[in-house]
Formats: sequence, structure tokens, C-alpha cells
Amino acid sequence: MQSIIAKNGTETPVPIRAQVEGSVPSWLQGTLLRNGPGMFSVGGHEYNHWFDGLSLIHSFTFVNGEVTYRSKFLKSDTYKKNTKAQRIVVSEFGTMSYPDPCKNIFSRAFTHLCNIIPDFTDNNLINIIRYGEDYYASSEINYLNQVDPNTLETVGRINYRNHIAVNLATAHPHYDEEGNTYNMGTSLMGLGLPKYVIFKVPANASDKELKKPALRKVQQICSIPFRSTLFPSYYHSFGMTENYIVFVEQPFKLDIAKLATAYFRGVNWGSCLKYDKNDITLFHVINRKTGKALSTRYYGDALVVFHHLNAYEDDGHLVFDLISYKDSNLYDMFYIHNLKQDNSNFIDSHKSFSLPMCQRFVLPLDIHKESPRGSNTVTLTDTSAQATVQENGSVYCQPDDLFEGLELPGINYKFNAKKYRYFYGSRLEWSPHPNKIAKFDIVTRTHVEWCQENSFPSEPVFVASPGAVDEDDGVILSSVISPDPNISPFLLVLNAKTFEELARASIPANVHMDLHGMFIPASV
Repeated sequence: MQSIIAKNGTETPVPIRAQVEGSVPSWLQGTLLRNGPGMFSVGGHEYNHWFDGLSLIHSFTFVNGEVTYRSKFLKSDTYKKNTKAQRIVVSEFGTMSYPDPCKNIFSRAFTHLCNIIPDFTDNNLINIIRYGEDYYASSEINYLNQVDPNTLETVGRINYRNHIAVNLATAHPHYDEEGNTYNMGTSLMGLGLPKYVIFKVPANASDKELKKPALRKVQQICSIPFRSTLFPSYYHSFGMTENYIVFVEQPFKLDIAKLATAYFRGVNWGSCLKYDKNDITLFHVINRKTGKALSTRYYGDALVVFHHLNAYEDDGHLVFDLISYKDSNLYDMFYIHNLKQDNSNFIDSHKSFSLPMCQRFVLPLDIHKESPRGSNTVTLTDTSAQATVQENGSVYCQPDDLFEGLELPGINYKFNAKKYRYFYGSRLEWSPHPNKIAKFDIVTRTHVEWCQENSFPSEPVFVASPGAVDEDDGVILSSVISPDPNISPFLLVLNAKTFEELARASIPANVHMDLHGMFIPASV
């Protein structure tokens, strides 16, 4: 695995046809867009962390049973500056860059001053998101780069701060049935105290003719003050139900003072994230229509969360499922020097790292002054999750453990914000990189898996069959790579109901491991 994980990828700018074995369903028409790090060194300079690599966008296009593949590096300002200089000149979260010593003293001094308040990279390597009809490569910073989903060309950069006062934003928004996009960000600078901001971009916000960005019509839904002014919670995603937004304010925090001085202290921004295992986790519930937060204080034990699975309302309760960790070591596992270890050494040196746990929390919504103290107030019969009202009226929540060792989760998105039964994900058993894909049945608490020796599948993406009624009526798509030169990279197509392989499309080109993406159906 070490031979392919941190090696620079290559572009395939002209579409190439894959060799299909099996049968791709004729109804599967559209493009699977994927994003992830693809360049880990520039000139003689190497990135320290896998999440720092320059973004490489992939597309797998399905037309009448055939599959074509193409890939292009995101032509961000970061990419252009680095490749022009033939060295890493833009800092990333795990790699701090300093001025060329050959520059004059005035230029170096100006660069140092600019880094008092970091203006983050625009290397958007995490996901593909949609605002209106515009598609963007995204990460967790104030910049987005619009991409053409058909050609993978980089259209141009936009700045959240030109439209709404946020310095950081998630790469995992939610979409409602009308096509509106909901997201949240962190406002560190601006009027008033720092806060978390939840916002909405209407489905009809794009203006193709005048090429105006959809973000110009952004609407702020609400803001939530930091629990601790100088230590905002890190978050990678959030939950959404029909009526509510769920924000988990975890004790995995960003130290603002350290962030502001990181450059001068010679440490990277990633080192400014700290986990306080002795703190609590707060669960904020906000009415997404009124912007008002519920007055009840819901909390749980310390945890670290990156990905939410789903959330919904059920008989007076708010149910939300997420993937939690007992520590924050996942980020450390992805430093390049760790990934370059052979598998046996990697396993031995990381035995203490906690495995991801899929957990269900249940919050009773009708908590009032007369609610009984000291006993479980969850009345749902299909979960062991508990919520106990304390003497001061706050509610202590304990989760129902669903499944251990799964990450990069996905669902049938038509069931997002609704009661659901199945989720899919990548199995993490011995490495930070998945070696299996799993489907978990929440009702029966059982799972099925797909795997192939010495092969590493990407995040599974569910695509529903036309007119499907059953939640798992559709296919699972995943890009699979292998360090074995005899195994070509391929796009895997599974029957989501049975997990049987329907087809694989072998790609006669280099394909790099990715992170997240989305399927865009062909326009009718």
C-alpha cells in the first residue's frame, strides 16, 4: 500500500473508455465525481500530511452501459503558485511553508505579517458540493473552486467571506427535497463575538447567463455562540431532520491563540487542534425554519466525530446517528511518515488508536420542568440509547452502539432526514485505508461485505433505481485501487440489495485514492 498512497498522481485529461466486465444497469446514466489529494510533492518539497496533497478531481461517466474515466488537477491558486515556483509556497494544515530565503528581507517580512491571521489555502481536496446549479470542489476553508462537472475544468474561485461572514465551512452540506443547500461555518472575525453560523442557499440561486455565483443569495438561518470564546469546536459535518439542524459541539477544539501564532512558532495549523477527554459534548438542536435553538441543554460524554450518518424525528424524539472516536488520533495517522510504514509496522505502532463506532443518540424533544429526574426518558422501543434528565433540567444522553469499524458512510439520500434502515461505508480494520465495503442493517443489526484481496475501495456511493420503492433498491459505486501492478484500478458496481457484483469497469490509467464525491444524474 505504501507504494501508492503518497505517490503523485497523474492527470487523464481526455476521457478514456473502461473495459467493462459484467453488466452495468442500462438505467445508470450520469457522472460520479470524486475528489481527493493527488500530488504530495512539488519540486523537491514534500507535504507532511496526506490531507495536504493537491486536489485531483476524477469523473466516471455512465452512458448506455459503458463507462469513461477522466481526471484533472484542480487548478486552484495554490496549485498555480506551487507549480510555478516548483516548491511548496502555500501552507496547508499539516505543512507550514516559509518564504524562499533568496527573497529580499522586505518580501520575507511582508509574508510573515500576512500570516498573523492565516489566509488559508484554496486547495479544495475533500468533497464536491452543489450550491444552486453550481458545483464546487470544497474543503473546510473560506475558499471554494467551481468546477465544470463535464470537463473537470476549474471555472474560478469564490470566497465565502464575500457573501457571508464565515472563515471556515464544512465540506458536507445537506440538500432538501426542493434542492436547497444547508451548510454551517465558523465566524472567527467580524462584528460581534465569534460564532457558528448555519446558512441556506436556495435551489434557484444560480444565474447562468450572468455567471453570478449561487452564494450571492445565501441566507443565514441562525448563529450559535462558542461555548468557549478562544476554543471553538472542530466539526466536519452536522445532522439535519425535517424540522431541525443538529450540531455536535465536541471537545475536539481549535486553539485560536495557537492558530494565530503557529506560523511564528514554526508549527503547523493541524497542531492547533486539541482533544479534551475530560470535557463534555453538547448537542445543539435548532429549528431550521425559525432559526431558534431548543432551550433544553442536551449533552453527552467526550467524543470525536467527523461524519454524521443520518438524522430524523420519531414519535417526539430526535434521532441522530454518527461515527465517533474515543480520541483524536485519526488525524495523526495520516501523516505521510506513518503511511509509508509497511502494514505490519503500521498495525503495531497504532494499536492504541480507537476504531470508529457508529452510534445512535436519541433526544426526547418534549422536556419540561415536570419531566421525571434520574430515569431514562427515551420511549422508542428499537434502540438502547438513553436520555436522563438531571436535577438542573439538562439531559444526559448515552448512545446506542450500532457497528464498529466503519467510516466514509453513505445512505440512500432520498431517506436523508427520514427514518431509514441501511447505511453503507468503508471498513477500517487494520489501517486508515479501507479494505472492504460494508452494508449495515439497523433493524437486524447485521452486515454484509464486499472485499478483494490487496484492493482498496473508496467511499461507497448509493444510486437509487428509477422509481425505486425499497430503500436499498439501487447500486453501490466505488473506485478501487491496488498496489499490485497486475490489478488495474476499476470502478465497482454492486447490487445494493444483495451486495453482489454486477460489473467492474477496469481503467487503463493511473487512478488515485480519493475521499468524497457525488453522483450527478444525466439531465433528461
